[in-house]
Amino acid sequence: MLKKIRITLATIVFIIVTLLFFDFTGTLQHWFGWIAKIQFLPALLALNVGIVVALIVITIVFGRIYCSVICPLGIMQDIISAIHGKIKKNRFSYSPEKKWLRYGMLVIFVVAFIAGINIIVSLLAPYSSYGRIAGNLLQPIYIGINNLLAYFAERMDSYAYYSVDIWIKSVSTFIIAAVTFIIIAILAWRNGRTYCNTICPVGTVLSFFARFSLFKIRFTPEKCVACNRCVKNCKAAAIDVKNHSIDYSRCVVCGNCIGKCHEHGLKYTLKIQSQTAKTAANSSKENKVDNNRRAFLVGAAIATTSAILAQEEKQVQGGLAVIEDKVAPNRNTKTTPPGSLSAQNMAKHCTACQLCVSACPNGVLRPSTDLSKFMQPTMSYERGYCRPECTRCSEVCPTGAIKRISLEDKSSIQIGHAVWIKKNCIPITDGQSCGNCAVHCPVNAITMIPINPDDENSLTIPAVNEERCIGCGACENLCPARPFSAIYVEGHEVHKFV
Repeated sequence: MLKKIRITLATIVFIIVTLLFFDFTGTLQHWFGWIAKIQFLPALLALNVGIVVALIVITIVFGRIYCSVICPLGIMQDIISAIHGKIKKNRFSYSPEKKWLRYGMLVIFVVAFIAGINIIVSLLAPYSSYGRIAGNLLQPIYIGINNLLAYFAERMDSYAYYSVDIWIKSVSTFIIAAVTFIIIAILAWRNGRTYCNTICPVGTVLSFFARFSLFKIRFTPEKCVACNRCVKNCKAAAIDVKNHSIDYSRCVVCGNCIGKCHEHGLKYTLKIQSQTAKTAANSSKENKVDNNRRAFLVGAAIATTSAILAQEEKQVQGGLAVIEDKVAPNRNTKTTPPGSLSAQNMAKHCTACQLCVSACPNGVLRPSTDLSKFMQPTMSYERGYCRPECTRCSEVCPTGAIKRISLEDKSSIQIGHAVWIKKNCIPITDGQSCGNCAVHCPVNAITMIPINPDDENSLTIPAVNEERCIGCGACENLCPARPFSAIYVEGHEVHKFV
């Protein structure tokens, strides 16, 4: 029963989390965006004390069920391990805890976090690692299927689906996602939960509390016949059958061992219960009651955690500007999304999970290649611009790196300002009138002025009011000059209201 509960809840969570990275329409985010916010490290960085405390309490009561039911990277490992389990059964064995590696990785993570070495933090954060895998490796497949359906739907005069561009937002991030998946997949294929119990910092932190959990998988020594089935099916390598002991710091409460014990020598209980005075019928009845109780308690725990952040969130979809390819300018200061407050706040809180990059409907966000902000979202306007009616990135961010903002705030937050490049401007280079930038500026920050004030028939060029410009990038994106725009956005280190 424990295993069935775990598989059911894990399947639901895994599918929903994965679909959040596929959801280019914003529909699922409206209902299930809170699931990203109950991940341990994002909740910690967002200072969501209620979530962090709830996860710790759940661990103290039930053990490391977070790693089996809520963490998508942990669930992914279980899926890979289960596939190998169909091919090669009873393949695990007990091994002592590798404390030097486990706590060494935690120290590296903490030091990197304090020192602001974001690349190490991003690479070790479990939710972020899965986010990059889902966003870079799986989302293109999902969009490809969507586009195929859109192709056939269009020929049947149906618009239930619409085509979406498939493009690699960052080659380096794509490679890192692929390498991460390969490494974790190999470890899970061969040894189950090796990654969780030797590398993952969240698993190590929760292990401190799991040692003292109230509900545990416990031996009933008088029933154990030392058949080793539990050991051979423990993907955490945590069961020492010779000493009838379990390393609860590594146990993820998957229930595999209980299901494989034919003698009922293992039980998930609050305390060890003596069986000497009970008949076989009473024992069977007790097991049924315990199973029902476990189902209720575990289900209630997950539901309680979910309810903390579950809330109605209005989704507003921006559009997509269909334009020719452009070359990004060399910005002295990179632009960060409205709501991120400053480059420093972004660097401090972002774990590069790529959820905002996957969710951006305008093609503006993509992973940074700057080593100091590696894989964290930055803005570029070759494929679209940051539309005033869209606040999607601020709605999906689970860490607080991008604070939630209203539509009113979006139109008044200055993330940068436009800069005109004379040598690229069409009235100068081609002698033709233009004015695209001024026409499409949503805040009227661009005015067209004559090149020659004394000639009433003079062509006009843009003049930027930097105090009014919000840095949305509409001018840069819609400028017809190629390959470099005649106007581009220079970012601000600290955002301000205009």
